[in-house]
Amino acid sequence: MISKNQLKLIRQLGQKKYRKQYNQYLVQGEKNVLELLNSPLKAVDIFATQAFINTHQNQFPHVDLTPAEEESLTKASTLVSNNAAIAVVDMPKADLPNNTGLILALDGVSDPGNLGTIIRVADWYGIQHIVTSTDSADAYNPKTISATMGSFVRVSVSQVELPEYLQTLNMPIYGAFLDGQSVHTTDLSAKGVLLMGSESHGIREQCAKLVSEKITIPAFGEAESLNVAMATGIILDNFKRQA
Repeated sequence: MISKNQLKLIRQLGQKKYRKQYNQYLVQGEKNVLELLNSPLKAVDIFATQAFINTHQNQFPHVDLTPAEEESLTKASTLVSNNAAIAVVDMPKADLPNNTGLILALDGVSDPGNLGTIIRVADWYGIQHIVTSTDSADAYNPKTISATMGSFVRVSVSQVELPEYLQTLNMPIYGAFLDGQSVHTTDLSAKGVLLMGSESHGIREQCAKLVSEKITIPAFGEAESLNVAMATGIILDNFKRQA
């Protein structure tokens, strides 16, 4: 069962200041916990229903799964519904990516759901590391982790002073703008940076002046804009077509 102290920690880890203090975060729900168990990431505690344990314990004989009532898991969870498992996980060290391929950089993408979906999209296209500005969403926010649908185990995220970091790179920086050249007709390098901005502000001036090529997704209808996660996927697909 979940003790009072463990319940207190789980609830605290829903907040960024406690995640930073304890250097731990939450993984919630059957799909994400199973992805965690199949990864090198270190779980400190895993609380699960007896049904989850009966189904999966044989796959992970060396993992200690603590039984918990479904009602207790739902009460402890930061998600709307969580009736299978919750894990407390140590944060891994996220080094900056090697400058050998395509780097995905995010400027001011503050919505956790968008960041989580972008992590999932990056995983689909084989990108293992994302760099974000310091005011972007927290990669360990429970909503971010949930939206990754398990991809958090394969894609790491580093928060950096983005303008300073971009200046250290000796490679083309492709920035997504409404007035850029069509991504369909741009020669896209397999080694470079794809820089995406927030839906509300776009790429901000400090980063915009470092962009070597402005690109855009041509519109064929009347929609005002695209969700940043959707736009990231479309542009990444064009990069991979030319790789």
